[in-house]
Amino acid sequence: MILENKLNITNQVELNRAEEKISKQKAKQLLETGDIDQIEVGTFVGLSQIHRYLFEDIYDFSGKIREVNISKGNFRFAPVMYLQQALDHIDKMPQRNFEEIIEKYVEMNIAHPFREGNGRATRLWLDLLLKKQIQNVIDWNQVDKADYLSAMERSVVKDIEIKQLLTSALTDAIYDRALFMKGIDISYFYEGYSEFRIEDL
Repeated sequence: MILENKLNITNQVELNRAEEKISKQKAKQLLETGDIDQIEVGTFVGLSQIHRYLFEDIYDFSGKIREVNISKGNFRFAPVMYLQQALDHIDKMPQRNFEEIIEKYVEMNIAHPFREGNGRATRLWLDLLLKKQIQNVIDWNQVDKADYLSAMERSVVKDIEIKQLLTSALTDAIYDRALFMKGIDISYFYEGYSEFRIEDL
């Protein structure tokens, strides 16, 4: 099923292409305008701000909690009935160190609050949280796609693997523009979007 969109695109391949191009342009704008500094860090409100910023030109539901149940493979994300409760719980989770931040990130992934674009928005949210709390970010270039996806899949049961994987990719280059831009491209690559390089947009 093709998601209803503001571009009135009815072909999935075309929609994927437009979504990648437009939302990557918005991610670039988020950094270059300094709007990224206005994002509330470590809360669902902040994640919603990021999601809206990236996808508002494409979807009416940008930044809004989903109203349908969704799953990926055999895994069902938080049911709509309990989603607000789950997000309230995540907001209250501690975020004092790397371990706690990744635990919070894993829980937000399980909640999957949006209809589409969760992974891309949440990885940006994670980096802002790490930057503020421990003055580090993840160099996503150092994180293999298959390793990341399998670790995230297993993080529902045990988060040791994802913690180890992301620990090894931590860097204190928190103001490195090139790192940010490459990180966006990698984040999109995880989700199957790799037609455009953000620097070319």
